[in-house]
Amino acid sequence: MASDLKPEKQPSHSLEALSSRPPARLKTGPLPFAYSSHLSPPADSHSVTTLGEVIDRTVRANASRYTGGLSPIGLWLAYADWAMHLAASPGKQGHLRVKAVRKAIRYLTWLGTALQRSGDCPDCIDPLPQDKRFASDAWKSWPFNALAQGFLLSQQWWHNATTGVKGVDADNEAIVTFATRQVLDWFAPTNIPWLNPDVLEATLSSGGANLVNGYKNFVEDWERLAGGKPPVGAEAFPVGERVATTPGQVVYRNRLIELIQYAPTTEKVHSEPILITPAWIMKYYILDLSPENSLVRYLTDQGFTVFMISWKNPGPEDRDLGMNDYLDLGFRTALEEVRERCDDHKVHAVGYCLGGTLLSIAGAAMRAACHEQLASLSFFAAQADFKEAGELTLFINESQITLLEDMMWEQGFLDTTQMSGAFQILRSNDLVFSRNLRTYLLGERDEMTDMMAWNADATRMPHKMHGEYLRKLFLNNDLAEGRMRVDNRPIFLSDIRTPIFALGTERDHIAPWKSVFKLHRLTDAEMTFVLASGGHNGGVVSQPGRSGRHYRILTSAHDAPHVDPDTWLEQADLRDGSWWPAWADWLASHSTDRETARVIKDSDDSCADRAPGRYVLMH
Repeated sequence: MASDLKPEKQPSHSLEALSSRPPARLKTGPLPFAYSSHLSPPADSHSVTTLGEVIDRTVRANASRYTGGLSPIGLWLAYADWAMHLAASPGKQGHLRVKAVRKAIRYLTWLGTALQRSGDCPDCIDPLPQDKRFASDAWKSWPFNALAQGFLLSQQWWHNATTGVKGVDADNEAIVTFATRQVLDWFAPTNIPWLNPDVLEATLSSGGANLVNGYKNFVEDWERLAGGKPPVGAEAFPVGERVATTPGQVVYRNRLIELIQYAPTTEKVHSEPILITPAWIMKYYILDLSPENSLVRYLTDQGFTVFMISWKNPGPEDRDLGMNDYLDLGFRTALEEVRERCDDHKVHAVGYCLGGTLLSIAGAAMRAACHEQLASLSFFAAQADFKEAGELTLFINESQITLLEDMMWEQGFLDTTQMSGAFQILRSNDLVFSRNLRTYLLGERDEMTDMMAWNADATRMPHKMHGEYLRKLFLNNDLAEGRMRVDNRPIFLSDIRTPIFALGTERDHIAPWKSVFKLHRLTDAEMTFVLASGGHNGGVVSQPGRSGRHYRILTSAHDAPHVDPDTWLEQADLRDGSWWPAWADWLASHSTDRETARVIKDSDDSCADRAPGRYVLMH
């Protein structure tokens, strides 16, 4: 099936249409080191005006290679804040000494009991519910139970030591607590082969084969990482063959996006099409994985016409693409194209993660036109207020952002490995330590899944856009606090009146659901809020029939009194199963008539591509 793929065009920019100005002419320039050796610095497009600034940026960019992109100065300042205030708090010090003595007595008492009741002794301290490191029965026997209990008591004491010190900045306290926990986790007995009973048992039973296999796994992983290859097993999920297989056509392309229209699967469709804006930090096919868990396929089966934005994976030549370019060349252009193809019907706009943040910016900037052109707004794990944006904010301070900006200034983008490292640290026990234990010490590989393969297919972030995103949203929280400007005028989320469906997930460490919940007080619209089981990705990809799924749902009128998240939790209706059918019903209730399914228009354009298109294949 062909399409009428059009060349890039300038969207209309009136208030009644989509935006008020054409995209700025994008500049590209030489890399920052492309200048002669004389002392006069170049006049380039990266705001580098003095040789001193070039030297400073170069030094910081080079240093970032040895720190994993993390700012050692920011970390040192956080620990200095904590240490100096602790030194000036003799009462807190005394309290910690008392706690240490009590824990030691408690531990020694427990040891005596454990020696007498080997294998049948209650724990001295229970791990946190999410900590599964000591779940094996082998950790219940002597002397490994003593190692586990001693570690957990020490971990608890250090948590007491790094929190509750009067005078310490709250952000610095969070950094110190997080960093200290990471150091302790490195030295957990689970990570030391001769202290881990599961590793010892595997070594004895296999004659050391587990360690040999683990070494082979390590070498194979290292070679793939050094060669820029995907992890083992990802090749079993080629894009367009095993994943991203829903039939469709690329109907529009510009330098930043491809717009995919999916083929209908029903004779009649809702008049209002769906336009999905995924995050540019990820490949779009998280929403079109395997046929059995594809949200796109599910929507077409429910009688919706679905369009998807597929972002280009940026390179050095895209370093000067900013937030406004992602708005103009991305959502605004896509919306205009969708409405043109669907007889100017209103559109159900959907945003996932950062795509949802961009959608909220676009909706606020459209003002009155938002209600005229959009039938509804749906936000999946998307934040508009970044004040309490989870543990990601640990990496957001002036020192850290400056280091990232200089790193991106040198190479033109934030690399995929630099992005994924931060997310892995946030869940180090699950994504680093436990995985390393299974892969390298037990010699066992986790079976690759479609979502794991997608997660390894990472993208880059252009210098200008990512810097603006970190500063304007994460650091300064400009969007929520009314300082965000689009088209040289301020925007306010309270101008949004279009009905909203917002989704948060219970175990989301990237967009905590209570942060997503703040949309209630930021907008002035009817809102249906859903809290689903699962995490940032697994809670969204929650197809009907998947076991162990549940969600809570509650609709609030636009003029209803605001409630806090805990009160909402008590009032919301708890339901078993996937939230997808509830969302499809909500979309249908905000749609008008049904009409004959739209056939993708034919075209002789030789550049037309079938879904998933070209941009998603770029590495």
